[in-house]
Amino acid sequence: MGYQETNLESLQGFFPVLATLAGYLMGSLSFAVIVSRAMGLNDPRTFGSKNPGATNVLRSGNKAAAVITLLLDAAKGWLPVMLVKWFGHPYGLEDGTMAMVGLAAFVGHLYPVFFGFIGGKGVATALGVLMGLSVWLALATALIWLVTAYTFRYSSLASVTAALLAPVVYALADGWAWRMDKSAMLSVCVITVLLLYRHAENINRLIKGSESRLGKKTSREHVPSVPPHGHGHGQHAHKHEPKLHHKGGPTP
Repeated sequence: MGYQETNLESLQGFFPVLATLAGYLMGSLSFAVIVSRAMGLNDPRTFGSKNPGATNVLRSGNKAAAVITLLLDAAKGWLPVMLVKWFGHPYGLEDGTMAMVGLAAFVGHLYPVFFGFIGGKGVATALGVLMGLSVWLALATALIWLVTAYTFRYSSLASVTAALLAPVVYALADGWAWRMDKSAMLSVCVITVLLLYRHAENINRLIKGSESRLGKKTSREHVPSVPPHGHGHGQHAHKHEPKLHHKGGPTP
């Protein structure tokens, strides 16, 4: 018994590394691509913004796929943190490891090892991480996003605003809404910086006034159709010229 306890103690310094690696690998599951493939949709990295995230999946016209992607992207940020919170204490995994694992999951979404290190912008995953660290912080951040998006009709502006204010809210509410942890604050700040970096193009378009508003359809975005299968046509779809009426007009 004593030998087992000694052996466990000797490994405790390695457990945070393993947990962090597991968090990164979980975050590397690009659900925008996985869900799109499973539902027979085009790869979201090939159309629209080419960003593998829920918003771009929505451009495919499949709302169910976008919602599933959103929920799974948030879950992969939340679950690693909660697993450490639920089961980590016997292995010496405390608040610092929770913050590190959450950050690793977020980085995994941005730079997924399973998908050529080309990931999404991380808004849903970041919210999932915040949910794991503090439910109230996540709700406050989500409220900031919703109010900003509803007021200005820019999804990117809402994301940037929520990212900037998340560490501020976390610090200001310390002592009455939650107990602020320094390692968690560090992770939240790093997530904020990375979110701003990933939204650099959006920020530039916001400054220029060329960013697309929520609910506005843009003609420049084209979603390719899924190549037809079977019927002996391969990947080449036949185009048919419109038939003409006897008066010279196209058939409706």
